[in-house]
Amino acid sequence: MMSRELRQHFDVLVVGGGPAGMAAAARAAESGVRVGIVDDNANLGGQIWRRESHDHQSKDATGWTERVQAARVTSLCGMRIFDQPEQGILLAEGMNDLFELRYKHLVLATGARERFLPFPGWTLPNVMGAGGLQAMVKCGLPVRGKRIVVAGTGPLLLAVAAHLRKHGAQIPMICEQASWSSLARFGASLFARPAKLTQALQLRKELSGIPFAANSWPQAAHGRQTLEGVTVSRSGKTKTISCDYLACGFHLVPNIELPLLLGCQVQAGCVRVDDFQETTVSRIYCAGEPTGIGGVELSIVEGQIAGLAGAGRTTEAKQWFGEREKARSFAHLLERTFRLRGELRSLPSAETIVCRCEDISYSRLRAHTSWRAAKLHTRCGMGPCQGRVCGPATQFFFGWDPDSVRPPVFPVRVENLAVLNGRPEPQHSQTTGGLA
Repeated sequence: MMSRELRQHFDVLVVGGGPAGMAAAARAAESGVRVGIVDDNANLGGQIWRRESHDHQSKDATGWTERVQAARVTSLCGMRIFDQPEQGILLAEGMNDLFELRYKHLVLATGARERFLPFPGWTLPNVMGAGGLQAMVKCGLPVRGKRIVVAGTGPLLLAVAAHLRKHGAQIPMICEQASWSSLARFGASLFARPAKLTQALQLRKELSGIPFAANSWPQAAHGRQTLEGVTVSRSGKTKTISCDYLACGFHLVPNIELPLLLGCQVQAGCVRVDDFQETTVSRIYCAGEPTGIGGVELSIVEGQIAGLAGAGRTTEAKQWFGEREKARSFAHLLERTFRLRGELRSLPSAETIVCRCEDISYSRLRAHTSWRAAKLHTRCGMGPCQGRVCGPATQFFFGWDPDSVRPPVFPVRVENLAVLNGRPEPQHSQTTGGLA
């Protein structure tokens, strides 16, 4: 049987240790209830607040870290939720153990991931997600003197380019798929948002001298064993740039697999919530990017509302509704400005691999009419990533939507899967194999 130490009970359980999750956990715990926060990383902070060193954090990250600690939130890092066998109980896999986490109220703050749009050569070593490369540099990857092309869409590209340059990388070009007219309207709107304008001017200063191309995107990556160069389309003309890395990202995709598994309704790819961030399932709340890509500020506000509401402090939660609307208006502006253009649907060639886990090409997928049909005939989406990479790509290319989510939502060890079938649970796991 599972030992008592591996079973924990919480009034409010938060899944996700990024800005939204930390804000929710802190506000709930400050209300006097027992709170736990689960994250699959070794430390709280999520991707956006990933530490460069033990003593280097942003002001917001430091502030919320201190509040979480002061409120005596139980941090359960290095754990991954993979199933809910019954309402109010979640199963989580740790490094060596299986945990049963019971809750009265649940806050889902599962964040987002980068969207990849496959093009010829995108599977070459050193073609990476923009945020992924930034995270690796924060963890110690040396890039001094390396030539790195940054391409895709959204403000993340500028932040990544500035970070890479700070660490000694050479940036031959930033390629943004949005048009100059869209960017001009976006820039003009910042005058009504002084804080955002200040951030933009600071980024412009940090990126001084780096060529910036709108109406531009990668067409093909080249190299024999690793990346050697990338061909980009720039206002209808092509140019090949030699480089050591390509940092590429086409906006973000909400992580909604766990909310779907728990029965939460989703609309337009985002979790539906009410004014208090409660989902369509009673006592389950959602905050941050799963409710719509909106950035750090919106995530923090939504997290506070969800945490307070989960702890029964609805009157205090209402005080944040105005701030949420302001943050949402900026999120809508970002969505309009950096909406993916139709030309990107012609990025892959017939031979381009779309599902890397199962080596499924674009031409094989094009022969089908739905995600389910492609999955049944080609195994697309059935590899270790379980459709997290190829799913958003096929959604953009073909308009497909995944039609179901089944446990486990992440690959887990076989002995832990036995719990789903009512078999005896092991106290300690010894194997390291995964099952997709």
